Amino acid sequence: MLKIGQKIPDFELEAFHNEEIKKIKLSDYNGKWLVLLFYPADFTFICPTELEEAADRYEEFKKSGAEVLSVSTDTVFVHKAWHDKSSSIKKVKFPMLADPMGKLCRELGTYIEEEGLSLRGSFIIDPDGILKSFEIHDNSIGRSAEEILRKLQAAKFVREHKGQVCPASWKPGKDTLKPGLDLVGKI
Repeated sequence: MLKIGQKIPDFELEAFHNEEIKKIKLSDYNGKWLVLLFYPADFTFICPTELEEAADRYEEFKKSGAEVLSVSTDTVFVHKAWHDKSSSIKKVKFPMLADPMGKLCRELGTYIEEEGLSLRGSFIIDPDGILKSFEIHDNSIGRSAEEILRKLQAAKFVREHKGQVCPASWKPGKDTLKPGLDLVGKI
């Protein structure tokens, strides 16, 4: 499994995006922040709530210099059918990657062998392709797009402000810390 600080391997997967089926490589996003949202399956209960929330915040992710990619083991044809049928998924403007063989899911440690599905996983990758943050959890627990966005913004801030770190629940504009020196602002 990939660890924090390691470079992600390049993958090419089919995606449903902007009413088209196309091939997308992770390396297509070199130089940009990348947020990967793994989820178990289309036409489920929690997944549309998560993807809709990510879709509602998509412009904020883009303003932070990031692209969002959702990933499941469904095919692009299932993604399209879900997009055509669900009002929540119609809001999704980011690419929906298809990993029916589970290759990317296995590489990043989200694949459930017995089920052929992915766990819920959120991965933040920097412009150099280095893994900065990930969280994997049980499929019965939905994620917060707001928290994923906050983590992205913190990772971006730390990259752009060498020597500073972000305390718990940090948000842009709030105080940061300089370890071993002094506080940057108050905490």
